[in-house]
Amino acid sequence: MYLVKAPFFLKWYYPNDVLWNQSRNEKKLYLTFDDGPIPEITPFILDTLKEFNVKGTFFCVGENVQKYPDIFQRILEEGHQVGNHTYNHLKGWNTPDEIYIDNIERCQQLTQTSLFRPPYGRPKRSQLRQLQHYKVIMWDVLSGDFDLQLSPQKCLQNVLKHSQNGSIIVFHDNIKAVPRVEYALPRAIVHFLNKGFEFGIL
Repeated sequence: MYLVKAPFFLKWYYPNDVLWNQSRNEKKLYLTFDDGPIPEITPFILDTLKEFNVKGTFFCVGENVQKYPDIFQRILEEGHQVGNHTYNHLKGWNTPDEIYIDNIERCQQLTQTSLFRPPYGRPKRSQLRQLQHYKVIMWDVLSGDFDLQLSPQKCLQNVLKHSQNGSIIVFHDNIKAVPRVEYALPRAIVHFLNKGFEFGIL
């Protein structure tokens, strides 16, 4: 069970400085990619962004950065932003604070970034209090590309229907998401460029 549009009650639960979207006054969108880098899909994403001269923000899992340093380096070399997504993709709600924070710091040794996105969007408030030196990035549009029951067409529709000025959009560079990302990402970019939107990094 997941909600494509970030619900109000979650925004209420977390501190005010957690970022769910950027300014609604600018016709700009923010593409973000979680869980990579991996060879099965991250290069496709990078090729697509390069084709349209668009930048994105990649929230990287530390163990994947360690496995595929060349892909991680390509993300940086092509001018994209990177963020910390823990070393082992831990869910904060299910993890003792000390283990969670240590896992983030292990990833930080590899990513060296000021951005953090909690996997599953589920950190405890007690964990966030220890992460005040990071800019914590959530989202307001979840593509659903990780859902094996979701058609590529519906994934695209999720993004087109719910995105608005300042939206932070989540795609995934993981194996589950491949067919939906390959279909939806380039089509979404073309759609929004034709509507006069720009794409920014966080």
